Order: sequence, then structure tokens, then C-alpha cells
Amino acid sequence: MSLLNNKPENKPLSNVNHPETADDTHSDELSFVHDAVLLPETVAAVLGVKSLPKQTGNDDQNSLDQNGLQISGIYVDATFGRGGHSRLLLSQLADDAQLIVFDKDPTAISVAQELASTDSRVKVVHDSFATLTDSLEAMGITEVDGLMADLGISSPQIDDGSRGFSFMRDGAVDMRMDTSRGQSVAEWLMKVDDETLANVLYDFGEERHSRRIARAIKQMDSYESTLELAEVIKVAHPNWQRGKHPATQSFQAMRIFINNELGDVDAFLEQSIPILKSGGQLAVISFHSLEDRRIKQFLQRHSKGQYPEDEKLPMPPNRPRYFSKPKRVGPSKAETSQNPRSRSAWLRMATRTDIDYLPVGDQ
Repeated sequence: MSLLNNKPENKPLSNVNHPETADDTHSDELSFVHDAVLLPETVAAVLGVKSLPKQTGNDDQNSLDQNGLQISGIYVDATFGRGGHSRLLLSQLADDAQLIVFDKDPTAISVAQELASTDSRVKVVHDSFATLTDSLEAMGITEVDGLMADLGISSPQIDDGSRGFSFMRDGAVDMRMDTSRGQSVAEWLMKVDDETLANVLYDFGEERHSRRIARAIKQMDSYESTLELAEVIKVAHPNWQRGKHPATQSFQAMRIFINNELGDVDAFLEQSIPILKSGGQLAVISFHSLEDRRIKQFLQRHSKGQYPEDEKLPMPPNRPRYFSKPKRVGPSKAETSQNPRSRSAWLRMATRTDIDYLPVGDQ
């Protein structure tokens, strides 16, 4: 089935993850323009091709069919968002291909379900990509041809003040990716002690002044306003970095913690090994060092077969090399000029080797 009815005008709509410092848009929810970061690079990577065919600029169905690669297989978009990467990927897939999309966000899931209603190749999972293998197994899928993920927070989420992610727009101090389950940041702040809060700000936001900020936050009477919370952090912060709001790292830390983002990333990466078939592609975009470091170390470890815990052993075991030598791609100057939120993005990619997966205890 063609994706003609879902093809955006001029610019692709997508889940645009971006650095948390870039809370710089002034559009409302109805006028969002979501530029998918590293869009053609990511889709080409997950398909295992050097580049995508050039589009003619004609938006009709025949043009899409003629310019698409028509590749079969099963693919996963682990972070659907608003579907920018998924839509371009679908334009390159054959009619018998499948695309399974994951997202925690109920709004993103609504968009995904609308897409699925017009394209039978699409299946939707309302859950974290940490449930990858279990969710796919429930569909009868035990291996896939490609996995892609665009980590972090999306423009629609941060630009909607009511979600609580923004320190520039007022709203409830929520910050949950999935608003249908779990506790909000406000609920957590009411119960957490100073020391635990400080540790979260330091570990997940790399905030050097975490203890001072934590004490100030815990002195607040209530946690009903993101602007009030941001102002308290601003006053407590002793060293402002030029061009960066002093609440940036603290908001990032609380968001990452409350959504278990790093834990989910670790689980997703580990599950990519058994679920990818030989020759399958992994492509992951990250926006800050906490995520990127995890992806880098994971791919290095599983492409070299070298584990830190083996370094002191007199005879290190031969570990399996599950991935080929990984590659890294950043946004072009043209992309960062058009979309400043892409400037901190990195795409890391690797190909699954033909080595059978062995559980950790069996390696």
C-alpha cells in the first residue's frame, strides 16, 4: 500500500529529539514543524544502503513508488514520535514489508494508529522499546531486518508546556513520556529526600551544583508550576553558562530519571543482538553524552569482543563479535542551519554479524 495520504507537505513531520538546551521555539501545538534529525542518513542506515534514491519532488503516488527502493523485510522504529523516520522508511519498503513502531507517548501512539489505519504494513506498540523482544514475540516475530531509534525528548513534547518538560512555558511538573502510567516529577519531588534528589541531578544531568539546587527545590511549598521550579533553580544556581538556561541540566535529569530513559536504552541495545538477523542493521540517534556514551561503548564492546571485566584476566575469553565495525555520522552544516536542534545529534550504526547469539552466562 502506498503511503501517499501520510506524506507531509514539503517538510517531514517527525519525532524531533533535540538537546535540552534548545528550548527556543515559539510555535503553538497546531503550527509545529518537526524536522526529523538525520532523516535520510538514518533510513539509509537501517536499510543497509549507502544512500536513498533522489526524489523527483513530485508528491504523487507513482513518483513515490518509482523512487522507492521496494525493500522487503521486517523493520522497527523504536521511537515513533510523529513518524518522520517511519514515513520515509515506508516509502522505501515493498508492499510485503512490515514496520513495527513503538512509543510511550499516548499522543504519538494516536498519530501512529492513524498511520496504521491507512497502511497495513504498520503495527503499533504502546510501550517502551525496552519491551522489544517480548512485544515482538507476542506478534510472532523472532527476528527483524533493521532497528532504528531516535532517543530523548521530542519537539511536540517540549513545546507543549502542559507536559512539564519545558522551563520556558508554564505547566504541571509532570515530565512523563507516558502520561497514562507512573508517577509525575511533582509526585516524586514531594517524597524524595535532598540527598537522593542531588544524586539524580548529578548522575542524570551532570549538574555540578546539584546539592545546592536540591536543597532549594526541597524548600518549595509545592510543585505545581514548571516556571516556578525553573525560577527556584535559576536563583539557586551560582554559575550560569552563557546561552544556556540554568535549569537545563536539572530538568533533563528529572525527566531522564522519572522515565527510566537510560535503563530503557540499555535494555533496548542488549535486545538488539538476539532480535537482529544476520546482516540486520542497527541505527540509533542520540543527543547528549549520557546516551551517546552508552551506545558507543555497547557497539565497541560487541564489535571487538573486548569486555572491561576481562582486562585483568591472564587469559581473556574469546567473546563473540555480534556487530561489524560501527560508524558515526553527524548532521551536515545545512541541517544544523535549518534545524539548530540537530546540532548535538549523533547517529551511530552497525551491522549484525552472522554469529549466533549466546546469553551472557554462556559466553
